[in-house]
Amino acid sequence: MDPRNQTDVSEFRLLGLTQDPELQPLLFNLFLSIYVVTVLGNLLIILAVISDSHLHTPMYFFLSNLSFNDICLSTTTIPKMLVNIQTQTQSITYLGCLTQVCFVLTFVGLENFLLAAMAYDRYVAICHPLQYMVIMNPRVCVLLVLISLLTSIGNALLHSLMLLQLSFCTEPEIPHFFCELGQVIKLTCSDILINNILIYLAAGLFGGIPLSGIIFSYIQIVSSVLRMPSARRKYKAFSTCGSHLSLVSLFYGTAFGVYISSEVDDSPGKTAVASVLYTVVPQMLNPFIYSLRNKDMHRALRKVSGRVFSLL
Repeated sequence: MDPRNQTDVSEFRLLGLTQDPELQPLLFNLFLSIYVVTVLGNLLIILAVISDSHLHTPMYFFLSNLSFNDICLSTTTIPKMLVNIQTQTQSITYLGCLTQVCFVLTFVGLENFLLAAMAYDRYVAICHPLQYMVIMNPRVCVLLVLISLLTSIGNALLHSLMLLQLSFCTEPEIPHFFCELGQVIKLTCSDILINNILIYLAAGLFGGIPLSGIIFSYIQIVSSVLRMPSARRKYKAFSTCGSHLSLVSLFYGTAFGVYISSEVDDSPGKTAVASVLYTVVPQMLNPFIYSLRNKDMHRALRKVSGRVFSLL
């Protein structure tokens, strides 16, 4: 590539979900509501787990970490979008874009690992109930979260550092509401073969292994439950997995939907809309899934909500 066609850009333009000015106020109110619901809902989950001693178990420890991660992921993308709509600008600095790429990769990766850790927790609880508290002791739970976090950060930093090596064409426009790695790479004038190889390797390794762990855990869980003689025990065992299965289906279902839609239809606008499904919607719905399907969480949330409203 001719060096004259390359430049060191100082900022990118985020084109958002639509260029229609009449839809901007609607988008602002919609995403502001989603963000508020996401933060408040997940914050209530965290407060409920902390305040209720009955929820001081490995399952709810992982859930509170998942809720905190969801708040962080939503905060990484939505506020910048809201600011751009409100100020009628589309710019994001070069450093800000790279930072957003890094944080999105970190929190999406951590969500992936936390869902796998929660599946392992359910596997131990149902398949090895007598050894549950020995296997899932506090040290192991903290270690699982730390390893997940460090792995996600390492993967995100690797991709971010690779982005630093690229040169970008003039006036780079990202047809998205945040700096998504794949969309940013498409704007470069440099050779991206190594970047694409790393993306596929990371997706296969850091996405495939946790998903395989989830599938293996539930195969063992179903096999163990089917051998239970009591129908009541079967129902109780399956009910403890219902909320987690809903989270897994929502996260991976939307993620695969985005991938399939991008392969079938290469329209950037449709890909951006589809990306909302895995970076915004699951994070908002997670608190509702656990509060509606779990009696212990429902009771704890009512107590916390009552205390909060009494203070107001």
